[in-house]
Amino acid sequence: MTSTTNLPATQIAALIKNREVSPVEVMADHLNAVEELNPKLNAFIEIHAEDCLKDAQRAEAAVKRGEAVGPCHGVPISIKSSIAVRGFKHEAGSRTRQGVVAPEDAPVVARLRSAGAIVIGTTNTPEMLMAYDTDNPLYGRTNSPWDLERTPGGSSGGEAAAIASGMSAGGMGSDGGGSIRVPAHFSGICGLKPTPGRIPSSGHFPESLGPFALLGVVGPMARTISDLQLLFKVVAGTDVGDTSSAPVSLADVALPKKMRIGYFEEHESCPVTPETKQAVRSAARILDRHGFEVFPYKPEILDQARDYWWTLFVRLGGELLLSIFDGRENETSSILNYARKEPPLTKQELLDAWFGRDELRLKLFREMQEVPVILSPVCAIPAFRHGDRDWMVGGHKVDYMQVMMYAQWFNLLGNPAATVPVGESPEGLPIGVQIIGIPYAEEIILKVAALIEQSAGFKAQPLHAGGIEITAQR
Repeated sequence: MTSTTNLPATQIAALIKNREVSPVEVMADHLNAVEELNPKLNAFIEIHAEDCLKDAQRAEAAVKRGEAVGPCHGVPISIKSSIAVRGFKHEAGSRTRQGVVAPEDAPVVARLRSAGAIVIGTTNTPEMLMAYDTDNPLYGRTNSPWDLERTPGGSSGGEAAAIASGMSAGGMGSDGGGSIRVPAHFSGICGLKPTPGRIPSSGHFPESLGPFALLGVVGPMARTISDLQLLFKVVAGTDVGDTSSAPVSLADVALPKKMRIGYFEEHESCPVTPETKQAVRSAARILDRHGFEVFPYKPEILDQARDYWWTLFVRLGGELLLSIFDGRENETSSILNYARKEPPLTKQELLDAWFGRDELRLKLFREMQEVPVILSPVCAIPAFRHGDRDWMVGGHKVDYMQVMMYAQWFNLLGNPAATVPVGESPEGLPIGVQIIGIPYAEEIILKVAALIEQSAGFKAQPLHAGGIEITAQR
């Protein structure tokens, strides 16, 4: 049998359950891929190979004994290193936390282990997660498996690179301003930013508290939507350690036949590449062919939402984090460099953003009673080259933070949003589309994403994947 590193997590789990492949073989395949690819990609910061193989041996023994196994039994997964994994470094890429080791698993990790998944390792992040590319003073830069001179995104960039390259079958990231969706878009995989509280953020650092409780969430990343659905079902559920936690049960929902789906290809405040527009247009046409009522729709509140996100994430984040970088200003992550240029945040500005956020949410959610799903770009551009900070798009100069606003809006507003790869750039880089839903409608947006995935015809693979270098097939 060929290497299992290119197989979806759902297929790996089925093969193991049916005794068609051994968990030990699966783990060996993935560890071999790590050995070959990680020196190029620098996606993983820590691997406990002996423990992984022992876990795989135990998983194999359970199958041989005919025991009931969980839905992820024997599947190798990775975890963003800002999420606590017992015995692994939990540093958020910062020298201020160097050597911190997690004493116990975060709830999402514990739930994955209970479902039979095996944690192969933890993945790289930018320092304090404050960047859309992945680099830090402890572990250095992570490269895209599509092009080593480009970034896989941030802050879940190590996670995206590990999954896209086949070193991991799936895993967990986190998202406060696009940090799951942008790396998924850049890396040609799928990602879910859930409704705050739907998946526990407990065990994540920095913690999701105060104004950040709505902005920052933990969510799954994988190569297929079916894998994303599997991981979501395993990790979703209430937890007393999450201040946003809500007892919302999993639901097997059917998509309404005449559901109204709005879409917009571009926002006037930031142009997008022609291929990005085409990806959104293609997704809309697919859903139109499925019989949904698909029409142009762009919420009017997005400019104000971006302003409030900037206040709460960039400016307030800077107030809380910049002091720890005194004397190390040249090491701060990109978003904190923007924060450094801002005037001190006033109490009135904080209150205006905090209360104004809920006013915008109420307005949007009323509109979404009639338009429960929205399609949009994830980002204005595909994966960029290391060090780039501005680009010419549609005759306009756009910068590092501006191109990311398509994701930032929905952290401020608290919508669940999924990313699915649909198209490609002239350079052969993947382009994803964002599917946005009303709060707690993860099951609906994932089903919509699955319809897009089934028809989009996105078949390309990274140049550095599956344990060997291959030529992308398009």
